[in-house]
Amino acid sequence: MIFTTTLLSRGSIIGSLINKVRPLAVANLSNSPVQQSKTVEEQVGLPPRPKKPLTPYFRFMREMRPKLIATNPTITTIEVVRQLAKSWVDADTNLKERLQVEFKKDQQVYLEQRTKYDATLTDEQRAGIKQLKKDIGEAKERRQLRKRVKELGRPKKPASAFLRFIISERVNTPQTPQQTYREWHQKTTAKWSRLSDAEKAVYIQETRKELEIYKKAISVWEEKMIRLGHIDVVRHGNLIDPPEPKTRKAQPVKEK
Repeated sequence: MIFTTTLLSRGSIIGSLINKVRPLAVANLSNSPVQQSKTVEEQVGLPPRPKKPLTPYFRFMREMRPKLIATNPTITTIEVVRQLAKSWVDADTNLKERLQVEFKKDQQVYLEQRTKYDATLTDEQRAGIKQLKKDIGEAKERRQLRKRVKELGRPKKPASAFLRFIISERVNTPQTPQQTYREWHQKTTAKWSRLSDAEKAVYIQETRKELEIYKKAISVWEEKMIRLGHIDVVRHGNLIDPPEPKTRKAQPVKEK
């Protein structure tokens, strides 16, 4: 296989900058105030860790954004990012050097503060932070997988008998203005428990019927996903080939 290396064009540099900062720009450069989420340290009951200083590019954005919006009040956030990315490429060298000096100065302060902060953490607190980061990462992966599965058109599993009853009760016995949803749900759950086996059987049969259809549909879908190379969205049990039957060795015939 031959790899070729090409120089970045001016347009590709701008595009790279836009893609790199777009998620942060939407959060930090929006015209409406955005509530900042708690840091991992705050979620485990610790003071927030020192914040990293803005890079020269983000300092440039912070300085130029008000001027750009003043000249064009109706400009969108994405267009702000696009124009500032282009302006950064053409920015004066002295301006970039000044922003770089400011960044290095603030970075030195940050490193000193972070060292002092880390020194105050106990082993137990470090372990708690590490575990929470792991949990957050795994939760993010699960969300991404659910989104990917949905985009690939995975068949939906049918509702359970109890859920079917809940859905029907929303129409037959809806929540009153005086009830909270929790109160209504508790009352409906109690009603389900009082149903006879024959009454529950109606909902159970509907679920079983749709479950058979679902099993066939999910089997076809997973086979298609395997052929297309989307192994990560297939249930792990379906990727395991059944063991081949063991051949029995012929026993030698003993001479009498």
